[in-house]
Amino acid sequence: QVQLVESGGGLVQAGGSLRLSCVSSGAPFGINVMGWHRQAPGKQRELVASITPSGTKYYAEFVKGRFTISRDNAKNTVSLQMNSLKPEETAVYYCNARSPITSRNSWGQGTQVTVSS
Repeated sequence: QVQLVESGGGLVQAGGSLRLSCVSSGAPFGINVMGWHRQAPGKQRELVASITPSGTKYYAEFVKGRFTISRDNAKNTVSLQMNSLKPEETAVYYCNARSPITSRNSWGQGTQVTVSS
């Protein structure tokens, strides 16, 4: 019953920055672990970053130091600030919500991030 809508994707040059946002509706937001995943053409979806309701953060090693995940439980949003983007990070980026009660995953429709050389 969680609905997630991502925004903020687009075309940037290598080394540039983008800030992705995801707004949640349809279910309580604050109890869910939130995450950002990405999927490049022909590749599996991979976890980029996640954040617990209390603010504990996890980053994949390949983005550590460049990306920052944050959430605002009052606004039902989770964001991903992406800096120093690389062409190989071109992918569709998906917002994810995981219920700590049911372990059910909900996904947004994705937002395209294209990093040009």
